[in-house]
Amino acid sequence: MSIIDKSNEELIGRAELNDIEAILAITNTDVDEVEHIVKNNADSIFTWDYSLARPQLRKLYEKAKTGQWNGTTDLDWSIGVDIEKTIIEDSLILGSGMERDRYADTKIGKWGDKEWLEFGIEGRRWQLSQFLHGEQGALICTSKIVETVPWYDAKLYASTQVVDEARHVEVFARYLDEKLEGGYQVNTHLRLLLDDIINDSRWDMTYLGMQIMVEGLALAAFGFLHATTNEPLLKKLLRYVMSDEARHVAFGVLSLKEVYDGMSDAEIKDRQEFAYEASVRMRDRFLQQEVWDRLGVSTKELAPIMLQDPERQLFQQMLFAKIVPNCKKLGLLDRNDKWLRHKFEEMGVIQFEDWQDTTDEVDDFEIGKELRPIGE
Repeated sequence: MSIIDKSNEELIGRAELNDIEAILAITNTDVDEVEHIVKNNADSIFTWDYSLARPQLRKLYEKAKTGQWNGTTDLDWSIGVDIEKTIIEDSLILGSGMERDRYADTKIGKWGDKEWLEFGIEGRRWQLSQFLHGEQGALICTSKIVETVPWYDAKLYASTQVVDEARHVEVFARYLDEKLEGGYQVNTHLRLLLDDIINDSRWDMTYLGMQIMVEGLALAAFGFLHATTNEPLLKKLLRYVMSDEARHVAFGVLSLKEVYDGMSDAEIKDRQEFAYEASVRMRDRFLQQEVWDRLGVSTKELAPIMLQDPERQLFQQMLFAKIVPNCKKLGLLDRNDKWLRHKFEEMGVIQFEDWQDTTDEVDDFEIGKELRPIGE
């Protein structure tokens, strides 16, 4: 059976990856929305087979039980956060994430230190807000995995992740509320991705969308911020969250490896296309349109420059440092004439394919162990 390649128009809603008009046309229609309803089309599956058939998942379950922490008592919430001081100090390590000379002919080309500091503060609020919304997505998706995965061992592990995700939502929401005086609504590209993951009836797609794509990007983003901030409360919060996230991504890889090894090329093509679509949506959200809107700056004016800015490109590429090797481990890169490999080449992220996949490094993230520098 021949497998028909879908066009970019069919996959991501536009012919060109960097079509600014199409990217910015997707916006939140209700910025004051509090409740968001998504149709869940999946069946809940009982299993009466309680045998321990997957020792690697059982090992992960045991790690999860001993790796629990309490966001209320294990983090020192009495620590004061001087956000201006924090952003200034962090900027000395990381910079603004933008090559300022490139924007000389735009509105932000006239910015002084005050405006760049405000941008840094709003960027931090926005970043942690998207972490928060992604964690709620993970909370909902993992509860769905408990219902839909047919394996006993996977149900047990997924139940521990539900508790983990509730804790992550708790600590990010508290940090934003108490230390940063509030945050941002969910980015529309992230919301659409979460909607698609929840809406799909196939249990392995919940794994692929959340455990591999969203959680994989989050693990890399948490690691990047952990390495570049000296704010002690946030640094410890991220360290605890990362210890959980590494297990979550490994859970996805271990589960899907077994399933994908037995899938047909046509079934794998569906998964490759979904992984690409998810990657593009996650990349698109890092234009930070909500931040620019709040600062009174046109994203449309800046976006073409931002997409070619080496500093921003490096940051966005690093966010795929966990996704690409995990996709390779799952056999998604090279099936169907290397379809996903070519897409990741187009996105400029294929260089991470031989980095360590998360099943091999999950032990390194345990609390008490010193994290290795990114890329080692």
